[in-house]
Amino acid sequence: MEPIRVVLADDHPVVRSGLRALLESLPGYEVVAEATDGEEAVRETQLNTPDVVLIDIRMPGLDGIEATRRVRAAVPGTAVLVLTMFDDDDTVFAAMRAGAQGYLLKGAEQEEIDRAIRAVVAGEAIFSPGVAQRVLGYFAAPPASADPFPELTAREREVLNLVAAGRRNQAIADELFLSPKTIANHISSIFVKLAVADRSAAIVRARQGGLGGS
Repeated sequence: MEPIRVVLADDHPVVRSGLRALLESLPGYEVVAEATDGEEAVRETQLNTPDVVLIDIRMPGLDGIEATRRVRAAVPGTAVLVLTMFDDDDTVFAAMRAGAQGYLLKGAEQEEIDRAIRAVVAGEAIFSPGVAQRVLGYFAAPPASADPFPELTAREREVLNLVAAGRRNQAIADELFLSPKTIANHISSIFVKLAVADRSAAIVRARQGGLGGS
């Protein structure tokens, strides 16, 4: 059986040498190149067409996210496994969107790294346990949109928020330093845009969208 051919991409020499030693201690691996930054990772992948690239996220110049995107575009047959110390949601999901098939945290045990490499080479997706739980949680309950009513203007959202909080028109006018007639016009526009018939229906929609807290 042909060995799994690996490119290691990390700007820390100690990390690269540790990974090389780890892989060379296991049967069925060949480290074909090392890279110290994203540009080198892309170049070495194009030159060597490995089965997998083990890549860090934070590297000088081209970072691991953009390098992953370029590797997957240039050599789609090569899998990418992220091995990093960063586990924040933004970084994890950015890596996934870039095309990474796996995401491990530095400090993973030898068996976990071995299993993850073989999984991504086989076309599977794999994540560290803590990362996997958050990925599953994200898709099970995606975060609410930051702007639940994009059709409304900023002023209309402000008015709707106060309506949902139980304010009457005069109180809203006083708080926003506008005339009651202007507030009434805003509310009429809100009704049209949200396709609701009355104030009660608008309040229900607003509270479903997270408004009415103030």
